Amino acid sequence: MTTDATTAATTRAHRSIEAIWRIEAPKLIAGLARLLRDVGQAEELAQDALVTALERWPEAGVPDNPGAWLMATAKNRAIDQLRQRQLATRKHEELGRDIEGRQETGAEQIEAAVDDDIGDDLLRLVFTACHPVLSTEARVALTLRMLGGLTTEEIARAFLVPEPTVAQRIVRAKRTLSEANVPFEIPRKAELASRLASVLEVIYLIFNEGYSATAGGDWMRPALCEEALRLGRILAELAPQEPEVHGLVALMEIQASRSRARVGPSGEPILLLEQNRAQWDHLLILRGLAALDRAQRLGGAPGWYAIQAAIAACHGRAHAAEETDWPRIVTLYEALARLAPSPIVELNRAVAVAMASGPAAGLAIVDTLIDERALAAYHLLPSVRGDLLFKLDRFSEAQVEFTRAASLTRNARERELMLNRARTCKAQHRAKQ
Repeated sequence: MTTDATTAATTRAHRSIEAIWRIEAPKLIAGLARLLRDVGQAEELAQDALVTALERWPEAGVPDNPGAWLMATAKNRAIDQLRQRQLATRKHEELGRDIEGRQETGAEQIEAAVDDDIGDDLLRLVFTACHPVLSTEARVALTLRMLGGLTTEEIARAFLVPEPTVAQRIVRAKRTLSEANVPFEIPRKAELASRLASVLEVIYLIFNEGYSATAGGDWMRPALCEEALRLGRILAELAPQEPEVHGLVALMEIQASRSRARVGPSGEPILLLEQNRAQWDHLLILRGLAALDRAQRLGGAPGWYAIQAAIAACHGRAHAAEETDWPRIVTLYEALARLAPSPIVELNRAVAVAMASGPAAGLAIVDTLIDERALAAYHLLPSVRGDLLFKLDRFSEAQVEFTRAASLTRNARERELMLNRARTCKAQHRAKQ
């Protein structure tokens, strides 16, 4: 085989290994963490197994059961480490014997161990990676690394931060979990709700960063949306009786359905009411509506994500912008405000009121938010106010608001959109004089 052919074959093999890793990594780390009771060590051993696969599989070929191969390789390394450290405590001795005992049962039983209780192991890993003892940034990075199988470089590129920053977040997160003696377990019922809320927050933060990038030159980062959706769907399978899990999945499915229509040919943003709805992914809408139905059938008072999903469903069901049930959306935002009051919810309610009852009614609500400290640097406040002023033919005031919105956003595409709207206001003001 020529050098070029060998290189091409190695490249193909590496791509196959990367694809397998994305699938197997969470199960591998979760299974090792159950044995070692140390998520950081489990992740390092899993990475070692990946390096071994990258070295061996291009020549030897991909095993029939790559997951079992990776698990067996990682377990062997775990045994070696335990022996080398000559662990003195009984707990460590028992752990070493347990791991060695599992290893000695042979390939078939190792394969069974990978699948055994894997659902609970994955759920434990989700709750551990999203533990409240970690900062939000650390939870996001650790979740994408351990459950998403993303490399440090991929995470850094997705969030536009230096790779060493992400690496340090992951290292500190694993150290924090170890020093805090965070147990590798599913939370007890008393704390399940708050811990689940932390998990859902992380997944939705990942999705939102993909759906409306906070900085950089792209309006969207679809890969993050896709990863968040994948994690949400996995969580829904692991926790099928939790309404808010299905509510989050419904919200993400319906919002993701608009992805193709949200960006123009040159990457410019296209706002909701201006989108070509024929470009919406109607399969994702149907999946979202089905997830929302599951959340509602499980009963109980609607949660934050389920209400947001119900709002998204109002848009998803409308074949044209003018068919949108804005009064229903106003009612849902009122319910959301009662459940979790915040200035941002009130701003969104103002938009819905403006669509249902006219821009003056919406502006009256927005004007009550001008002095809100939480919205002082929030670019969407002047953006919404500018839009409502424009609809009221108050072009000069609208221009000021759009210019301010452009100065506050860190996203280049959104900044250009705001500046274009400011220029339109200026032209309209001149024409009116």
